[in-house]
Amino acid sequence: MRDIKLVEVRSEIAAGTRGASLGIDALKIASLDKTSDFFTRFDPINVPDANNFLWKGNKHPNAKYIDGVYQVLKNVYSTIESLRLEKLFPIVLAGDHSTAAGTIMGIKAAHPEKRLGVVWIDAHADLHTPFTTPSGNMHGMPLAMCIQTDNRDCEVNQPAEETLQYWEKIKKIGGDAPKIKAEDIVFISVRDTETPEDFLIKKYGIKNFSTEEVRSLGITKVAEEALSILGNCDQIYISFDVDSLDSSISMGTGTPVANGLTVKEALELNTELIKDKRVCCWEIVEVNPTLDSENLMAENAFDILEATTKSLVDHF
Repeated sequence: MRDIKLVEVRSEIAAGTRGASLGIDALKIASLDKTSDFFTRFDPINVPDANNFLWKGNKHPNAKYIDGVYQVLKNVYSTIESLRLEKLFPIVLAGDHSTAAGTIMGIKAAHPEKRLGVVWIDAHADLHTPFTTPSGNMHGMPLAMCIQTDNRDCEVNQPAEETLQYWEKIKKIGGDAPKIKAEDIVFISVRDTETPEDFLIKKYGIKNFSTEEVRSLGITKVAEEALSILGNCDQIYISFDVDSLDSSISMGTGTPVANGLTVKEALELNTELIKDKRVCCWEIVEVNPTLDSENLMAENAFDILEATTKSLVDHF
């Protein structure tokens, strides 16, 4: 059995709606309702968040609460780096998706010589920057941070100087170099993008397996092709945003989008992908029980979490 370490990140500072910080506890309630012993089997680490910045008011309209986001990303980065240096396998339970940048930074810092690929299962591409974001919400920026792009080709905003100082510091967490190559990103079920993100996807030839492709090719084939695209990578990180699920079943998340995956598809996809021996970290994000009824999203997400972990253990 791989030495698994649960990493709990209760950050919601980068989301547009409040409540994602409660997602981890919603998962634990779901496990109790399902009489699962999952949370007794793995010791969790709790990464300090910066949600207190929400009370201070936002001074950065093009990168909301970027001063707090910077703190959280540093905390996540140092935690993940330490775990990977100890050869532990982090399963990250996180609130808003911005913290995925800290996870990637930590994996890369632990083994800078290893090429890192990313499977991003999400409704969104999360490739915005302070120069391109329509909302200012930084959970739409983690991959841009990691490939170190500003995407000035598609500039629509003029961020303040202090905002850009924090943005530069964020991009340099764990070293002043891209943590991943853009072509080493594979999207699955991404379906809600803006023009600046489409520009980068086309520029770097990033593959997106649409929901339709998942159904026409089948889960096994999609997993196989996704992993094949990352054939030159030494390590693979999988980030699963629950808004990749269809909006009819994903009410309990901040930005639901129609035409997404079913719970069964997401479960089978994650359990298949994690069998690859290069996978070194898996993450689930954006469960928000305040937007839900009867904890349905957390119950579905917990099923995926438990099944994926079992697949990891069984196929080591």
